[in-house]
Amino acid sequence: MNRYPRDMSGHGPTPVNAQWPQNARIAIQIVVNYEEGGENNVLHGDPASEAFLSEIVGAAPWPGQRHWNMESIYEYGARAGFWRLYRMLQDLPVTVFGVATALARGPEQVAAMAQADWEIASHGLKWIDYKDATPDAERADMLAAIDLHTNVVGHPPRGWYTGRCSENTVRLAAETGIFDYVADSYADDLPFWTEMGDRAQLIVPYTLDANDMRFATAQGFNAGDQFFTYLKDSFDVLYAEGGRMMSVGLHCRLAGRPGRAAALQRFLEYVQSHDDVWFATRAQIADHWSNTHPHVRWDRPSAMDRDTFVAAYGGIFEHSPWVADHAHRLELGPHHDCAVGLHNALCRAFRAGGDGRRLAVLQAHPDLAGKLAAAKRLTRDSTAEQASAGLDALTDGERATFEKMNADYTEKFGFPFIIAVRDHTKASILAAFKQRLTQDRDTELAEACYQVERIALHRLKDTLPR
Repeated sequence: MNRYPRDMSGHGPTPVNAQWPQNARIAIQIVVNYEEGGENNVLHGDPASEAFLSEIVGAAPWPGQRHWNMESIYEYGARAGFWRLYRMLQDLPVTVFGVATALARGPEQVAAMAQADWEIASHGLKWIDYKDATPDAERADMLAAIDLHTNVVGHPPRGWYTGRCSENTVRLAAETGIFDYVADSYADDLPFWTEMGDRAQLIVPYTLDANDMRFATAQGFNAGDQFFTYLKDSFDVLYAEGGRMMSVGLHCRLAGRPGRAAALQRFLEYVQSHDDVWFATRAQIADHWSNTHPHVRWDRPSAMDRDTFVAAYGGIFEHSPWVADHAHRLELGPHHDCAVGLHNALCRAFRAGGDGRRLAVLQAHPDLAGKLAAAKRLTRDSTAEQASAGLDALTDGERATFEKMNADYTEKFGFPFIIAVRDHTKASILAAFKQRLTQDRDTELAEACYQVERIALHRLKDTLPR
């Protein structure tokens, strides 16, 4: 099957109601990335020095050498930056993304995290890039990280975030079966479920924009007030929308610098001046989401084989299973697993069928309030649709009017009058019938095809969860 694995739909046009505790309008999730001592370094067995997220913008790796300046910048994060952030945040729920080898080299910091009751999630074994790693090598590092984390912290991590991940990272994390959430996604303002084989994995997405890393990247923040303004604006929009989650990403060597910490302090004071704000760890958010919005596995159209797909959707276009058969051959993906998405795929197939096949679809439709309806020989969908506008309970005079117009219409155009009944009342159907009898055939053919597509959309909305 030609299938596209990325989910371009998510929660859809109207996001799910998060139902945060105490009816909070927003969940604020602060992450402190603890990476110092886990970065690329020949002392750690790496081939070169670190070159990412430091005051040395544009730094390059030094193969086979220690980079003394880079090391001291990271050391600042452990020696001073962490403690500054700790003093500011120790009374708030915080999630630490802890690199296992960095945690092992920071016992006092780990003790402080535990004292503050911060959640310590895993940020991998070492803070390195996995884009070129084989699945076996990445899996081995992941398992080693879990083991080291457990020994250093005292319990396994509940959450996982690699950061510089590969296309296999989320799958590998899900396959461990131990993580309540994975954070390697920037795809949403709310948690969401993804299916990895038999396992449903909760994703609690992270952020790269409301993140102090932009102090160390091109077109990033140059001063604390830019950081504060961006965080404030993000909060204001999400708070006004309601039911959203805001992640804030911090690094000890970046936001832990005094000129940036001041901006963070102003943001915290601003947020705390608002009512209905829930500060939470990622584990708390994962617990809430799992309890309030548990995963529901269902038969997704994009995952169906051809026979199952055609059996399920072959009647959406009246007596025309070829439309579903053609649609199944398209590049379907998760974004087609909703009514609007699947409707788009079926309409593409219908439109590509050519004039002859489209005309056959029109001719397969029954007369509106005609003899088949009177004989109760309509499909279940057609019966329900006509009944929705009272066409199953016509007076003798109304029935005679419909029969006369049906005959005139079919004689003129060569196919029955078709209208999406659910968009109308009995009166507006009669008015449309009379008006459309005056049109030329090309105009009416286009209108009839449009109405067939509208009928299909209504049927899919009855069939699919969204």
